[in-house]
Amino acid sequence: MKKLIATLLAVGLVATLGACGAKKDDTTLKVAATAVPHAEILNACKDMMKEKGYTLEVTEYSDYIIPNTAVEDGEEDANFFQHTPYLEQFNADNGTHLVSVAKIHYEPMGIYPGKSASIEEVPDGGTVAVPNDVTNEARALQLLAAQGLIEIDPAAGLNATPKDITSNPKNLEFTELEAAMLPKTVEEFDLNVINSNFAMDAGLNPATDALASEGADSEGAQTYANVLVVKEGNEDNEAVKALIECLTSDETRAFIEETYGGAVVPVF
Repeated sequence: MKKLIATLLAVGLVATLGACGAKKDDTTLKVAATAVPHAEILNACKDMMKEKGYTLEVTEYSDYIIPNTAVEDGEEDANFFQHTPYLEQFNADNGTHLVSVAKIHYEPMGIYPGKSASIEEVPDGGTVAVPNDVTNEARALQLLAAQGLIEIDPAAGLNATPKDITSNPKNLEFTELEAAMLPKTVEEFDLNVINSNFAMDAGLNPATDALASEGADSEGAQTYANVLVVKEGNEDNEAVKALIECLTSDETRAFIEETYGGAVVPVF
């Protein structure tokens, strides 16, 4: 009997310790982000978060997939790297339950030189690299159309693919690549349409190196604001609310404007 009681007590102690070890630290907020500018902006918020009683833990990722699956699986509390159209498409394709809780900034997409030094120098049959995910590819094609290189079926809008091109005077050939790969292959194509975060991460300055960029009044500027994302049900998490306050503060606005010189534009 004594052995049985001792065994039960031991099991209970292990269970209690296990429960204690599994308890979430409510003062630490883990956020997944791509390096530039998202992780940099988050890191600039660490002191503000500390003043509010929270530790902000930022983990950098180099792709657009794991930051979402990590939040869905509970490995991360939030992420900061994407715009709403991408988020909605990701949820639809993967059955995830992720929601936007705040719009923070906008990154103008740009056309960068490769084999051709300017848009005018692109030869007949020239090559153009664009992102391969649905939302960013459409955005890239709309930017190319705004430069007069192609025309797109108006009905396609922000779902456009090369199949929706109705006029292609220079017979441009399009190559679809993962967005993160585009800065690494610029010399292989005449033109390259690159998301600003990956351009900056590769040392490119969207404000000076891009041949053309989305205008502040473009459909892209209105649609593609980068958002802070959590799993559905965590919208009212107090640490998340504190981070939103930090990300949309005057201090963060000043940091973005002074650090990126127009390559990243606050939308709050």
